[in-house]
Amino acid sequence: MIVVPVKEGENIEKALRRFKRKFEKTGAVRALRARQAFIKPSVARRKKMEKAIYVKQLQQSEEQ
Repeated sequence: MIVVPVKEGENIEKALRRFKRKFEKTGAVRALRARQAFIKPSVARRKKMEKAIYVKQLQQSEEQ
């Protein structure tokens, strides 16, 4: 459970922003989205390889 202490006279928007930041760091939304649909291991490996190739091409084009 995420606890965000609100100080005396503190703006609620500021406290809400702190809560959102803490919530993002937990990675809960990312985990929920990942569980929504099953991805076959072969598809996951293929996507990982495609991403690695893309990143490598970006790095090579940056060096030139």
